[in-house]
Amino acid sequence: MLEKLVIANRGEIALRILRACKELDIPTVAVHSKVDADLMHVRLADEAVCIGPNPSSKSYLHIPAIIAAAEITDAAAIHPGYGFLAENADFAEQVERSGFVFVGPSADVIRMMGDKVSAIKSMQAAGVPTVPGSDGPITQDNDRTLRIANDIGYPVIIKAAAGGGGRGMRVVNEESELLNSIDLTRSEAMAAFGDATVYLEKFLQNPRHIEIQVLADGKGHAVHLGDRDCSLQRRHQKVLEEAPAPNIDQDARAEVAASCAQACLDIGYRGAGTFEFLYEDGRFYFIEMNTRVQVEHPVTEMVTGIDIVREQLSIAAGNSLSFTQDDVSITGHSIECRINAEDPETFMPSPGKVEQYHPPGGSGVRVDSHLYSGYSVPPYYDSLVAKVITTANTREAALKRMRNALEEMVVQGIRTNIPLQQMLVTDEGFLKGSVNIHYLEKKLGLS
Repeated sequence: MLEKLVIANRGEIALRILRACKELDIPTVAVHSKVDADLMHVRLADEAVCIGPNPSSKSYLHIPAIIAAAEITDAAAIHPGYGFLAENADFAEQVERSGFVFVGPSADVIRMMGDKVSAIKSMQAAGVPTVPGSDGPITQDNDRTLRIANDIGYPVIIKAAAGGGGRGMRVVNEESELLNSIDLTRSEAMAAFGDATVYLEKFLQNPRHIEIQVLADGKGHAVHLGDRDCSLQRRHQKVLEEAPAPNIDQDARAEVAASCAQACLDIGYRGAGTFEFLYEDGRFYFIEMNTRVQVEHPVTEMVTGIDIVREQLSIAAGNSLSFTQDDVSITGHSIECRINAEDPETFMPSPGKVEQYHPPGGSGVRVDSHLYSGYSVPPYYDSLVAKVITTANTREAALKRMRNALEEMVVQGIRTNIPLQQMLVTDEGFLKGSVNIHYLEKKLGLS
């Protein structure tokens, strides 16, 4: 196993990584900003290094400071968690050039999958189903562009190749809007991402968001761990996830999952990753790959019994996967509610001191959180403060456990979105399964 690990992140994912390290007897180094000195994982780590002031640009996004922390503590590896530098190819490259192990895929693979055009091409070559589109960047040949859009059929969507998180996209409903919309998206993409490359796809109007979890060891072995439904979203940000995805065509599910595992072999993938798809009318359409551990990985862990973070660490240490596809079985159903420090109606962040914290418990209840009574949630970072995960033999039973867990959970001193989650897990449309990605915003009157 790895001799010592730097956890280059904060909050619940940093604590999640630390716990996995403790089980594997891997010494840990917690790097943190000045305000984060009292984080739970910082208190529990074997060593801690302050890497800068509170703004993430001067701490968690400051590559030289993180690498310096690894150097002064004689660490062997760096785990980026999710967010911050987790999908930054330059960071992965600098980590490895500095003599450390990056817990994740190679920088070349991160770059390839981070560029939406090259990602789509590699997926098409591997047999992963993709959205009908321009099959590459939109050129200056306007006649060709108009012809492609007409062949696909309106509405279409223009996307920035370097985009992500819902940014750099524009829907076009008719031909007269297309060329001007392309120019606008190019300008926005250059301003936001430093890359004006855009491409065109068919716009799916009422899809679900389904993703496939994969693990690969870079040694010729890759597996999928089933799927998750992440369709309940607000402003392209996931709110609630579940595994497996309900009401999916079984043949399509099996076929797309197998193609994802094969794609990992084709591109030489190493570590944990997630293939994200839009699903409509019984068909899957690839949209992107996340080359890191996902926020919602616990629901997959609960229905497979596989510790994804532990496998990440083992693979980074040079080991082969500890199991094969035949060893993977999906049992029961799991649901995750993201608990954010925010007003449940206005969604404004609600930083401040947690006066009292009581997590729910009981059979089939898991809580991933860095909160404790007396902890102060800072205003500088993402508002996610906890994830409540319930698991049972059926979806209905998992939902009942979630309703009970949310009622039992206490977070006083700050506002949270627990009331929103309580509304969702009793919503008639959601209870039936198969809600699309627009469902929550329409329910909230945001679209």
